[in-house]
Amino acid sequence: MAVFFNTKIFVAGHRGLVGSAIVRHLEAQGHTDIKTAPRDELDLTNQAQVSAFFEEHKFDQVYLAAAKVGGIHANNTYPAEFIYQNLMIESNIIHAAHQSGVNKLLFLGSSCIYPKLAPQPIHEDALLTGKLEPSNEPYAIAKIAGVKLCESYNRQYDRDYRIVMPTNLYGPNDNFHPDNSHVVPALLRRLHEAKEGDEKEVVVWGSGSPMREFLHVDDMAAASVHVMGLDHARYAANTEPMLSHINVGTGEDCTIRQLAELIKRVIGFTGELRFDASKPDGTPRKLMDVSRLKGLGWQSEISLENGLQDTYQWFLANQNLFRS
Repeated sequence: MAVFFNTKIFVAGHRGLVGSAIVRHLEAQGHTDIKTAPRDELDLTNQAQVSAFFEEHKFDQVYLAAAKVGGIHANNTYPAEFIYQNLMIESNIIHAAHQSGVNKLLFLGSSCIYPKLAPQPIHEDALLTGKLEPSNEPYAIAKIAGVKLCESYNRQYDRDYRIVMPTNLYGPNDNFHPDNSHVVPALLRRLHEAKEGDEKEVVVWGSGSPMREFLHVDDMAAASVHVMGLDHARYAANTEPMLSHINVGTGEDCTIRQLAELIKRVIGFTGELRFDASKPDGTPRKLMDVSRLKGLGWQSEISLENGLQDTYQWFLANQNLFRS
């Protein structure tokens, strides 16, 4: 794997869950020329601003980790924002990267691109083989478009734009909003507040039966940098021009009920958990086939319990920074 420490790198979405972890990982590797841009300086949905930004800086590599994200409730409530903002962000960045001469880009997708009833574990070739989960279909469509943008620029312009498809992520710098966040931070905050308030019961959205896979964001960052650094010939030999994305996960899953019980234990909440089956569950199971990535020399290292402990400690130390 080639690592060039004088590489000029742009990380889009550096304040988010994945982007901040990628910045930490790159800095730990010794990279010093890492550019980031907060929202008040660069609106990624504004094509003119993004184009000017790329022309000014002439990057060598781009990590496209910027996105509008959220859980089932947020996706159901704001579908227009999810599809519009994500389409604009990825279109603007990928096109500006190409126009300014950036040859290496990594796009971070989402496992929700796969059909709701895809065979388990989900292999990369399940993409576009069935109907999507309705609750986050607009977001998934936007992410699929990002995949095809990268592949199309590779095919037409011979770019080296790579794609990683993470499973459910959690960790430091997540969005801990109790309603508009993903399941791990939402449960973690809700159970922490219940413990602090000496509550006797916490209601969990859904039946608790769906199975999910969870990957700590520091593992995701390590996988992203690993894939970006792969020799081009090796990457090409393990992918196809129109099926070039690589799944990133642990290869292990658990039920939402098991997850909630584990978070309850990590936090020390002594009350009861009640599952509200009237709320939607989403996809019944979503486990990634990670054999392609293992064949390329990477696999996850952080266990779910250790990762949750780490996340809870970060949560306790940064409650004044919650994004909501």
